[in-house]
Amino acid sequence: FAKELEALVKDPAITPAHWNDYLALKVVDGVFEALPKQYRGEYFTLAQVLTGAKAELPRWKKCVRAADQQLGEALAVAYVEKTFGEDGKKTTQEMVRAVEAAFENNLEKLPWMDADTKKAAAEKLHKIANKIGYPDKWRSYDGLKVARASFLKNTLAAASFEVAQDLAKIGKPVDRTEWHMTPPTVNAYYNASQNEIVFPAGILQPPFFDKGASTAVNFGAIGMVVGHEITHGFDDKGRQFDGDGNLRDWWSEPSGKAFLERAACVKSQYDGYVAIDDLKINGALTLGENVADLGGLKLAHAAMRAWAADHPEAVAAGRYNANQQFFLGYAQSWCSMYRPEMARLRVTTDTHSPPYWRVNGALSNLSAFREAFNCREGDKMVRPAADRCEVW
Repeated sequence: FAKELEALVKDPAITPAHWNDYLALKVVDGVFEALPKQYRGEYFTLAQVLTGAKAELPRWKKCVRAADQQLGEALAVAYVEKTFGEDGKKTTQEMVRAVEAAFENNLEKLPWMDADTKKAAAEKLHKIANKIGYPDKWRSYDGLKVARASFLKNTLAAASFEVAQDLAKIGKPVDRTEWHMTPPTVNAYYNASQNEIVFPAGILQPPFFDKGASTAVNFGAIGMVVGHEITHGFDDKGRQFDGDGNLRDWWSEPSGKAFLERAACVKSQYDGYVAIDDLKINGALTLGENVADLGGLKLAHAAMRAWAADHPEAVAAGRYNANQQFFLGYAQSWCSMYRPEMARLRVTTDTHSPPYWRVNGALSNLSAFREAFNCREGDKMVRPAADRCEVW
């Protein structure tokens, strides 16, 4: 991108007038929801083609989205107070510690990694910073002026404010307290260059976390997300960074080669899945997420088993045992429906596999899943032994 941009800037055939048109389009592109209906209609026409949407979002949803994008941490103060609180943070911290312990215990038993690389991996694990729910210190929006008169002016002011905030960072130390998602966001992420995991309060609600659900179900849902993000520190991309976030190869040659062989198995597995119609999953594009799903499930299940052993009196009884509850909780957390147009768009551009295959593809490799439901060789949810994949 940088090379192509440089060539365009130097091209005498592309005049300042061309750049003015392009940059004006980029500004409009960023604020189209604040423009009159005529302009919004053009963007919705594009969305219909790409996603199959039948109607625009209701106005209240657009307003909430705009507030989250432009004043996210101000909005989050009320959101966190209403939905999360200190008890939610404490519960999640306990689960993170349990899954990290499972990772370290599993690391010691890996047959394909040598002692020195295991030691470096453990050091990286111990350095992971966990940000849970909401920031310790709320962001200040001093200097950003908003008024009731103009949605467009507010949107442009917020964009200018963000640019100024970014430019002010130049030459200063990295702010390791900064969040790159707002607390109400239903998502989580691992940041390799800072070796940190962020779990916004938004994802700590049903179907990923439910105070009324059994601990086994919650381990299967949000616990798997925790394990998934930890595993991102050791997937095909994350493994290239050390515990301090530096791009550095800390692997021995034999261990690095063994990892690549196991990752190649995962790529091949997902290359074979049909996402929709004639489109197959791109195993290379989705490799990191698929490796993280496999690792996250294994770690979260091990953490749940350890927890159940320590709290036998608290294991919920019923139609399904704790192991089955774990996997059902995982599957239910990814129940999704997409229009065909959106499904085609996502399989072409998204680094995540379609939810159906995030569940069935990952579970078909796990011995714990086979044992939980008494599956046998040859069953639909059991991959042939020779084809099973396991990285972490």
